[in-house]
Parts: sequence; C-alpha cells; structure tokens
Amino acid sequence: MIILGIGGILDDAACAILKDGELVAAIEQKKLTRRLRAGELPSEAIAACLKMAGATGSGVDCVALARPIAAGPAGGTHLEIRQKYPNARIDIAGHHMAHAASVYYVSPFEAATVLTLDRGSDFRSGARWRAEGNALHLEQDMYFPDSFGDLYGRVTEFLGFEPRADEHKIQWLSASGDGQFTGLFLDILSLGEDRVPRFDRSYFDGDRLSHGGFSARFYERLGLADGAAVPGKLKPAVAAGLQRAVERAVLRMAGSGENLCLAGGVALNALLVAALERSGAWKNVFVQPAAGNAGTAIGAALHAWHKVFHQARRASLGNLCLGQEFTPEEMKQVLENCKLRFRYLLTGDDLIDSAVAEVTDDKIVAWMQGRTEFGPRALGNRSILASPLNAYSTENLNAYIKHREPFRKFAASVPAELASQYFEVGPNARFLATVGRVRPEHHKTFSSAILGDDLVRVHSVSREDNPLYWRLLNAFGKATGLPVLYNTSFNLFGDPLVCTPRDAVRSFYSSGIDSMFVGHFLLQK
Repeated sequence: MIILGIGGILDDAACAILKDGELVAAIEQKKLTRRLRAGELPSEAIAACLKMAGATGSGVDCVALARPIAAGPAGGTHLEIRQKYPNARIDIAGHHMAHAASVYYVSPFEAATVLTLDRGSDFRSGARWRAEGNALHLEQDMYFPDSFGDLYGRVTEFLGFEPRADEHKIQWLSASGDGQFTGLFLDILSLGEDRVPRFDRSYFDGDRLSHGGFSARFYERLGLADGAAVPGKLKPAVAAGLQRAVERAVLRMAGSGENLCLAGGVALNALLVAALERSGAWKNVFVQPAAGNAGTAIGAALHAWHKVFHQARRASLGNLCLGQEFTPEEMKQVLENCKLRFRYLLTGDDLIDSAVAEVTDDKIVAWMQGRTEFGPRALGNRSILASPLNAYSTENLNAYIKHREPFRKFAASVPAELASQYFEVGPNARFLATVGRVRPEHHKTFSSAILGDDLVRVHSVSREDNPLYWRLLNAFGKATGLPVLYNTSFNLFGDPLVCTPRDAVRSFYSSGIDSMFVGHFLLQK
C-alpha cells in the first residue's frame, strides 16, 4: 500500500510516502528547487519520493493532503491529483490534525496529551488533544489572533529581523537576556482561568503596519518613546521576556501528566522543549523534529493510514534521514563536470581517518553522506563540522562561513552512550530538538558553544541512527580524547540544507570551508 502525503502547500511544501505502513521517504520541495512556489503541488519532491519508494503515480493507493490546500478554490488541485494518481482515493486532514498525527503516531506512547501550536493556519493557532490508542480527540482550541507564533513574528520584526523567517534567532538571543520584561509579555498573553491565553489587544495597534504593530502602551512598558528604535543592549531582554512568558503559557496550556507530544511551528523552539522537559509536569516529552508545515506531509499520510485504512500498526521516524542519496558514480560525474580536483578514499577507514586528520588540523569540514535529513536540522549527513578544541572555531563558523550573529551557537554532536559524561540532556537531543547543559567540569572546553546559563545545543548520535557519523565521533575521540564535534547545517545565507552533490559543490566554493567530503570523495582548497 502506497500513501502519498502532501503538506505545507502554501508554506514549506513537502512530500512523504508510507509504504505498507513504513515511512520510506520524505523531502521538502525547497531542498530540490532551492525556491518556494507557494500554492503548487511539490512536483519535484513527489517525483523524488516516488522514486525512492520504487512506486509510480498509478501505483499510489491514497493521496493524503494537509490543509490549507489553496489560497482560493482548490478545484484545480483536485483535478491535478485525479489526473496524476488515477487509482488513488483522496483524504484531507485538517492542519492541526495533521500536526497532531505527525507527532503522536510516531511517538513511543500508547496514550498522551498532544499540543499543536503555530501561527494560525485555517484560523486555528493551537489545540490540545487527548490521544489514546490510535485515536486523537480534540479537547481545546486556540484561534488567531491569539497566537504564540504571531507574537513571536511581531517581536522578530520589532527587534529588526525578518518575520516569518528569523523567529529562530529570537530564541537564541533570549538566552543572553534577563527577565525584566517577562511580566510585560505575561500581561500580553493575559493568562486567566482558562488554560488557553486570550491576548490583550491593547498592546497592539492595527493601524501600524511595521515594527511588529505594537501600540504606544507596549513602548511605554519598555521604557521607550512611542515608535522609538530598540537599543541594542535591550534586545536580549525583550527576547528573554517573550521566551519565558511563552514557556509559562505553554506549560499552563499543557497541564501535567505522563506523556506529552508537541508539534507545529512553535515546537521548533528548542528552549521551549527544554523548559517542558525540565518542568517536572510531564514524565515524558516527545517533539516532532520536523514540527513545522513540512511535517504535516508525514501527518497527513499517517492520518490516512490510521483513520482511512484503519491500520493499528505504528510507523517510526527512523533516523529522519529520509531524502535523496547519491551513488559514487553520480557524485563523480558532478565533480568531473565542474572540472574539480578530488581524491577518492577507497575504504570506510580511509574516509574516517582523513576526516579526523582534517578536523584535528583545525580545518572546517563539510560532510555530505547518505540520505538528506528531513526538516531544518543537520543530523550528521549534511553538516559542517569543526573541533571544539579549536578556540576560533565558533568565530570562524559564524563570521566567515555562515555569516550569522554571534549569539547563534552550534550544536555539539556526541555519541549517545557518552553524552552524559559531558552534558545533561533529554532524549529529544537525538534530533537536535532540545538543549542541554554542560557539566561544570567541561565548561571551559565548550565555552564557545554555550548559549547562557550553561545551555548548549546537544546532538546525541547513536550507532543505530547514523553508524558512519558515530564512527567519526568516536575516532575523533580516540585521536584527541574528546569524542565531540561542533555541528551546524551545511547551507549558506538562509538557503535550505544542501541536497545534491551540485548543491554541496556550490556551497563549498562560495564559503570559507576548508575541506569537503562528498561520500568517499575528498576536496580541499
């Protein structure tokens, strides 16, 4: 049985395929086309997923769509689907239902509370669900304009960043701020008897179309003249006030219990996930690592599997590396077409030894192996790597390669079985969906990656999830005594993760990266 899941059609379109109940492929359209065509079916992503699944359009049994499907009438989309997939039935899942399905049906839980939080697709900006067995029961709604995602977007613009793109920067900026404005944002959220906040609209001005649309009252609470620019020294405090208030509000909305699942764009906030993990209100917390709109492609497919076809068996996310993989012949063809000099490493040991030699020589290394990760985070297949023992690694990565703000730190990848020696971190570190704390005795070693309050992004790597990357970490540990590498996503200037060998070559030669491993091919500058 082939179920083709499609989500994020209006924003971050993606495709996923369930084959006999197993998640065998998933990829975002923008990783293939390097651009967004909002409102269109993700044709390239669909074609790639069908190829990875060994399926054809006529062999698709069900096309599962996550709302919203179109900005206007969806008739054209429906006709296109009927033409391309003539033997398929069509299932449509509500946006937040798809979010809920994307996390609960791949969680390890038989019962859970599920929170889905985003900006406001189909007017709903949040929901709390009760999940039991294979059933999801809606308990409570949250509707736009009461929206954590919208508030985050407003503050993003207010602080001089790009809304609907740079919200992730605000959470990292918040780590260096104090709590002086937490009360302000708690007043905006207006938490009352109900678990769901009802925002105080007096802090917003509908006639103001820039700088977040905040009112004179908001500026007054910040101690600023109405409409004044925000001083740089105040920005971390504003970000921290928002982050801490949202954490409290989400905890209140979630309540307490045994198992909690979290999805929707707000769930990409790793500091929020860590706050839920540390709160003590929940014994277990599981977050969908591709929590945004792209993840609804997985949710739509799972919704069809369980609700349309009434299947009980649960799927797994696996290692989340569900995208394209390239053969040595395909890689070699690209490198030769680009007239590049390279060295081919004959064995896996040669590959690992060469990579360790480059990193221990304080080189910044691009690492492209296996299948592309689904979602926004690099998990060791499309990564840029550096040694924590290099005092200038963070400065070099930020200033000369990624060209991003110094408050945005890098993840520390560590073998899962050794993670507790260096960090305190929960199970969501498997997919880089949370943050941990550096143990005091290792504070100096990882000082360049610390966000504040000893927080650090931790990526725990198991041998089962990524055997090659796990081997690299252990080999680096054997060579240096520290089995940890700094890991950031292999992309530049806000582009999606590199997907193809050609993407990798373009990014490599457009940056200050020193060396690149594409499969067993080594390129050096």
